[in-house]
Amino acid sequence: MIAAPVGYRCPDCMTTNAPPAPKTVAGGALVSTPRVTYFLIGLNVFLFAIQYVQGVNKVAVDYGMYPVAIAQEGEWWRLFTSAFLHGSFIHIAFNMYVLFFLGPTLERILGHTRFIVLYLLSALGGSVASYWFSDVQTVSVGASGAIFGLMGALIVAGRRLRYDIKQVLFLLIINVAIGFFSPGVDWRAHFGGLVVGAVVAVIMVFPPKRIRIPVQIIGITGLVLILVALTMLRTNQINELFAPITQLVV
Repeated sequence: MIAAPVGYRCPDCMTTNAPPAPKTVAGGALVSTPRVTYFLIGLNVFLFAIQYVQGVNKVAVDYGMYPVAIAQEGEWWRLFTSAFLHGSFIHIAFNMYVLFFLGPTLERILGHTRFIVLYLLSALGGSVASYWFSDVQTVSVGASGAIFGLMGALIVAGRRLRYDIKQVLFLLIINVAIGFFSPGVDWRAHFGGLVVGAVVAVIMVFPPKRIRIPVQIIGITGLVLILVALTMLRTNQINELFAPITQLVV
């Protein structure tokens, strides 16, 4: 038996009548430590260390965002692997700083699982945008699509929860300006990640509690299908573009 405010109660009764664990605004379990954020930072740093040892440019060419290789060789996994590679120490340092700055807040708003869904879909959205609008012979790497997705998501969620988002808006404006005016920056991936991250946040935090889970499942599934369809359409376009050259070679 366990002592209670009045008399004694059995352990099973205490467990059965215990209040449910607190939830985040998106429906996930309340987060005390942003473990996913720390894991993503560690993973990116670890992979960059491997990349540095093996050759930054070599690994970028082998696993980076390279539209021709995706379309012609079927290397679709580059859409994801490119988001975990970086081009320099400054590149990864800046991206990981922003992830450290924004990640914990978003992870507490969404919960662990929904936060990793946001991160991965934002990364994919950035890659798909780059796949569509970059030069097909260009190789690009970086977590910037995912990072911009976090910015977009925090702006949306912040508005919903009435947070002060001025710092995030300022950070977004500065990064958009850098993307447009600095050569070699894949602003297309930034834009794609931003849009997808904002859409994911809408799906996660706006549905009413009574229909939250079904709306989230349907919304995220629909978004994935759209990104897959866009990837397939772009693949067909690139293959048609190179079809005459392939026939000449054969």
